[in-house]
Amino acid sequence: MAAANTVLNAVGAFVGGLFIAGFLIVAFKFGKRVVERESRRPRPDEQPKLPKEWPVHEEREVREPDEMPLAHDESERLMPYQLHPARTKRSKDQHPKKWTPGASGSFGSGGLGRI
Repeated sequence: MAAANTVLNAVGAFVGGLFIAGFLIVAFKFGKRVVERESRRPRPDEQPKLPKEWPVHEEREVREPDEMPLAHDESERLMPYQLHPARTKRSKDQHPKKWTPGASGSFGSGGLGRI
């Protein structure tokens, strides 16, 4: 009885393995057909190119908060086109601010600061 169970388990594992292998082969063939139906990939000379006049380097700028526009009258509604798309705007003064001594730190700790 124990030998029959062992043989039955081995046959079941073998059939299960064949089923899984068959499923993987069918899935691979189906995937290959899907890829063959797709349009071909562009060659390197067909790739889009960046214009030469565009900056492709990092740009830094000083930003400042952009205030929310206020309605002149309480009954007046602000429309979406009257709102600004970002919370900050480019600062007129593009020189980065430096920390002053004694102004750094929290709750008046002073700190060393940077000059």
